[in-house]
Amino acid sequence: AGRPGGGGKSGTAKQLNVGGKLFALEASSLSLSLSLDPSPTPTFVDRDPALLSALLSAIRAPSSPPAFPARVLLDEALFYGLHAQLLAALSPPPLLGFSASLASTLSPASEPFPTALAAHHDGSFCLAHGAGQLTYYSPALDRLTTFRTHLHRATSIRLLPSSLAVVGSSSSPGLHVYDLLEGWHVASVEWSDPTDLRVLKAKVIAIAARPPADAADTNSPILATFECPHRENCILAIDPVTLKPIQEIGRQSGSAAKSSSPDRLVHLQELGLVFASSVSSGAFGYSGYMRLWDIRSGNVVWETSEPGGSGRSSRFGDPFSDADVDVKQLMLYKVCSKSGDIGVADLRRLDNDPWVYMSSGPKGSGGGHGSVLHCYKSQVFVSRKDGLEVWSRLEEQRDDTCNFPEQPGAKETLDRKGINENSFRSSYVDTEEDSKRGMIEMMEGGGDRLFVTREDMPVVEVWESSHLAGAISLFRHKFSS
Repeated sequence: AGRPGGGGKSGTAKQLNVGGKLFALEASSLSLSLSLDPSPTPTFVDRDPALLSALLSAIRAPSSPPAFPARVLLDEALFYGLHAQLLAALSPPPLLGFSASLASTLSPASEPFPTALAAHHDGSFCLAHGAGQLTYYSPALDRLTTFRTHLHRATSIRLLPSSLAVVGSSSSPGLHVYDLLEGWHVASVEWSDPTDLRVLKAKVIAIAARPPADAADTNSPILATFECPHRENCILAIDPVTLKPIQEIGRQSGSAAKSSSPDRLVHLQELGLVFASSVSSGAFGYSGYMRLWDIRSGNVVWETSEPGGSGRSSRFGDPFSDADVDVKQLMLYKVCSKSGDIGVADLRRLDNDPWVYMSSGPKGSGGGHGSVLHCYKSQVFVSRKDGLEVWSRLEEQRDDTCNFPEQPGAKETLDRKGINENSFRSSYVDTEEDSKRGMIEMMEGGGDRLFVTREDMPVVEVWESSHLAGAISLFRHKFSS
């Protein structure tokens, strides 16, 4: 007999006869069909008792290696109504950037070089690699499927509910929907305009991530950047149910750098806005723009371009090399290409020059050339030539101070912009051995993991926090005052 640790509230035990073996489980933790069986005798279940034993063991002792593959246990857990408990047991602890480390690697059996990443809020993960192949992993990172799409190379991908994915390619027109479990093509979306002959064979440059799980809306549109061969471009809003375009946002000619296709999109559902940025580099350094579009009206509500252009910057001559948005905190971050400093702006206080800057310690002196910046779980991950840096925003106390001790990294005074200077700390989380594997090329957060790829490396690194990280954090918090 066994009971799932961490199951439902204590209450009446329900006896199950699974393949001739008796089990006693909390009725409140079982699926509805099993828990409501009025029979006083054990309910007979024609399934393998060894699987249920392994399932209960995995829930009670998640640190022990499971007797069966995680995908098999997850399928079994769905039948018994224990999917949530098992998923929680198999998941890593909350991702705390300052304590993250390389936990494992993922590498498909064929054509393993990554071309795009997508992670879901539940921890499932999809990797585009090689010549248009997709590999889908469960929340426990078991490989579920690998199949080849009709695309020569998939360069952007986002996960939708029900194991669907939207995929774009910079070499083939259209936005394409695939069923990841069945491995087949569901539909395609094209940008067309019968009144403009230039709008033809538009390729997808970027796709916005779906809203976080706690703010998810099944009617939230899919947002993607389309670009035509003549560089005419726009952000297209697509109905997630009908998969039909419903709105065109910010059409641009693309003939100049300030009207080039956005290569990053972030849907700010709470504000009804979409953040778009474009960055290019050349012999004279970096240049790019950032814009906020009102989704309903299609108007620009704020924009800046570097170097020069609309808006002012106290760091003229130090344009950004990448930018991203913390959707939960409504903060905009950028990394400066020359100094490597991190600029931060409050999306609720934007003006001509909203930026305040934070400087890394001595290890970050290599500048921001080639840096990738990714916001996840109120943390900012920044790739450097000499490693992976994380900026953590700590909870501010009632007296507007932070009880954590001062961390490495000199910070400028931020109070004038409404941002507490003591609410950030920075640290390098990779070892010298990690940084020797090469410059980070892509980063994507999902569940409580950070997925990382490096230039010319055929694997995806999976970064997690240790189970001791929470205890260390509480210890520092308690004794640092």
